[in-house]
Amino acid sequence: MAKFQVPTRDEVSENNQAIFDSLKKSLGFVPNLYAYFAKNDTALADYLTLQNRKSTLKAKEREVINLVTSQYNGCRYCQSAHTVLGKMNGFTDEQIIEIRKGGASFDTKIDALAQFTLSVVANNGKASEEAKDSFLAAGYTEANLIDVVIVIGDKIISNYIHNLTGFEIDFPIAPELETATV
Repeated sequence: MAKFQVPTRDEVSENNQAIFDSLKKSLGFVPNLYAYFAKNDTALADYLTLQNRKSTLKAKEREVINLVTSQYNGCRYCQSAHTVLGKMNGFTDEQIIEIRKGGASFDTKIDALAQFTLSVVANNGKASEEAKDSFLAAGYTEANLIDVVIVIGDKIISNYIHNLTGFEIDFPIAPELETATV
């Protein structure tokens, strides 16, 4: 079985070392996912550019998409990281578990977003008409729809990297749940 190692700062390019230094300064550490991207000379900078792009969605809404997508794709790393980030954005543990399952009974707009996201990822972009209608009826726009798909794409990249490599999770491990279905 292949064993994938997260590189240290000394094992990456100078450009990636500078990004490591910046991450350490802003986050207090370099998450293993970001460090793993640094095995490629351009992937870390490219990925961070995608993650940090301007969006029509609030940070809290992006966390809903991240949690639903990571749960559906079975990525324990991203489930764990986004549980921490979800809490930082005001969700409780119970709300995060409900979101990961593809719903949010505590907020109708967040519920429409979670259900829409689950329908998109579970159906390879062919969300149900009901999910699309509910999403738009909740007050989201076509510009928001585009941003939801971009955030899903971002999260699929990181989900697949961790699912392929299985490197160590450096966040508190999120509770294991059954994968949400539509």
